Amino acid sequence: MTDFVLGGEKQLSKKKIRKNNYWAKLESALDDYKNLLIISIDFVGSMQMQKARIALRGKAMILMGKNTIMRKIIRDRSEKDEKIAELLPLIRGNIGFVFTNETDLKSLRDEIIDFKQPAAAKAGILAPVNVTIPAGPTGLDPGQTSFFQTLNIATKITRGTIEITTGVDLCKAGEKVTTSAVALLSKLGIRPFEFGIVVSHVYEAGALYSARVLDLTDVELSAAFAGAAARLAAISFEIGQVNLATVPHSFGRAFKTLAAIGLAADYIFEELKEVKEMLDNPDAFAAPAAGDAAAAAAPVVEEEEEEEAAPAMDMFGGDEEEEGDY
Repeated sequence: MTDFVLGGEKQLSKKKIRKNNYWAKLESALDDYKNLLIISIDFVGSMQMQKARIALRGKAMILMGKNTIMRKIIRDRSEKDEKIAELLPLIRGNIGFVFTNETDLKSLRDEIIDFKQPAAAKAGILAPVNVTIPAGPTGLDPGQTSFFQTLNIATKITRGTIEITTGVDLCKAGEKVTTSAVALLSKLGIRPFEFGIVVSHVYEAGALYSARVLDLTDVELSAAFAGAAARLAAISFEIGQVNLATVPHSFGRAFKTLAAIGLAADYIFEELKEVKEMLDNPDAFAAPAAGDAAAAAAPVVEEEEEEEAAPAMDMFGGDEEEEGDY
């Protein structure tokens, strides 16, 4: 009885040591790194993880662990840093952290998700992609025709093997894989899925956002920012709130008011001179029509005075000047 208790105490002691070590490691990582990527590793093998760790060595550190401990550490740190509390709802399932100080997070994300391996279908899992069995020979002997009949798959015998006559939509993305689909894929030797590390979110310098943001281009980001600024300005004007988004529009509106007053009072200040000229002589500022623009762009050829033509000679040795293009 004593030996059993002592053995249990030793086992508990080892678990506590591992827990304390992990606690210290996660705390240190949160202090040393300013960015982290939240990853999911469903159906990812240990060999894939090992390859990823080796590839990221010197650039990032992958840290997995129990969700309960991770939540506890994040919750404790959120008392000093409220922003990090946003990570708590994401700590569920087979997730982990990739800590880094790299600035090019898109390249790092792409490198992480590149570690994929073909995998066989398993009954009950959600299919990540659509799976279709194309029409054609299967390489199976005619004795297995009854298997395809059970699945209501039309076949015929060609050159001593079973041939599927019509393509079969076997699995749909997001739906559970059935046991019959697993049996058919296994019999045909097809491994339709690829499983790898999935990056779901990014926590960068205190800001949490979806990893899909990393795929946005500078043009898309600029357009999104401009659209948001325009909506903010419209709402601010509606509620009478002055802010940085409304200031450019306010200056524009103020100038329009001053311009109207100046024109009405015939008081032309420096900034109004061009507006006055445009109103007095609109034709000068009108955009030229397409034909006029083409004519304006064409090179000007000065006409030369006609000279008396010299006597014409034959085409091989004459002195006659030919007019026009060759």
